[in-house]
Amino acid sequence: LAALSLAACGSNERRDDLAVPEGPPVVQPVTIDGPQDGVEIDPDSIAGRAPQERVIYFDYDQSELRPEFLDIVAQHGRYLAQNSDGRVRLEGHTDERGAREYNIALGEARAKAVSRMLRLQGVAPGQLNVVSYGEELPVDEGRNNEAWAQNRRVNVIYETPTVPN
Repeated sequence: LAALSLAACGSNERRDDLAVPEGPPVVQPVTIDGPQDGVEIDPDSIAGRAPQERVIYFDYDQSELRPEFLDIVAQHGRYLAQNSDGRVRLEGHTDERGAREYNIALGEARAKAVSRMLRLQGVAPGQLNVVSYGEELPVDEGRNNEAWAQNRRVNVIYETPTVPN
């Protein structure tokens, strides 16, 4: 009798009527880049109420924040500190000059510089995600000073949780 009971427990037969719900749906972050990308932003959402200036530019081969961007970063910091549900991805970018590995490290250093400033404003570490794309996602494909200046940046990307389909 015991052997029969154990054999029944080892059955691989699937019974849908015994399926256990897997729990609440997993929340995935979704990029909210803004109207320029054709994405409608709910004006009442955290991303919709956030400061609109979301690109921080850097000097060549530098990861220090330029003085003209300190106030923009401070605005995001105050906003995120007051809205603890807010999450941002700080995407570091470089121009095409330099070795790939160097550019990945420089993009990360730029994103971390913005992250440090946000933390000084009271933003919790869990609200921040730092990523570097190095030279991989230029906004301007040109090979001149103007194009390179546009590519040396950190994008502040607000993310909102959504339930996957």
